Amino acid sequence: MTTTDAPETHTPGELPGVVTRLFKGVVYAESDEKIWQSLLGLSSHVRDYVAVLGLDLILDESEGYAFLKSREDPDGTLPRLIPRRPLTFNVSLLLALLRGRMLEFDTNSSELRLIMTEQDIADMVAVFLPESSNEARILDQLGTNIKKVVELGFLRKLRGQTGTYEVARILKAYVDAQWLEEFDARLADYRASLTGATATGIKEEDRT
Repeated sequence: MTTTDAPETHTPGELPGVVTRLFKGVVYAESDEKIWQSLLGLSSHVRDYVAVLGLDLILDESEGYAFLKSREDPDGTLPRLIPRRPLTFNVSLLLALLRGRMLEFDTNSSELRLIMTEQDIADMVAVFLPESSNEARILDQLGTNIKKVVELGFLRKLRGQTGTYEVARILKAYVDAQWLEEFDARLADYRASLTGATATGIKEEDRT
């Protein structure tokens, strides 16, 4: 991840606007061009400013995104300004599978944008499911899960193309190696729950 600071070419007077925008969510080079340029010029100021609040600036210039992340606080003494978002296990699974697909895409393709249809995503999920699972019910829930991933900002609907999405590259920062390692540790339990599920439904557990 690229985290080096750019030369300071913007005035400190722009700092409040940049920090306020970061508190609202992810800043993208493509869609937030003015704020992005200010952020690049003031990155060291932004880092110092948010550090006082117990936050880190995650800035990836090559991928074109930036966001704020709460620092690790083992003692629990710092207030959490960036709230954790509880995810159902099925949404976590979808994020992990999308991250794996992006890794394959970056390895095997020279294209920059990973585009997937709802059918592509359904096929990806179906391959993962054990044969004994209630596959029909899982796939019925897929639309809800996709909608949640769109709300989280990891999938973007393409204009004029129904059921087609771009996988946002910020997913690489959110679903890192540690996240995947922790998630993999739960997969055995998840498979067991799918295998033992009945027609009454599948139990979902909220995870952080």
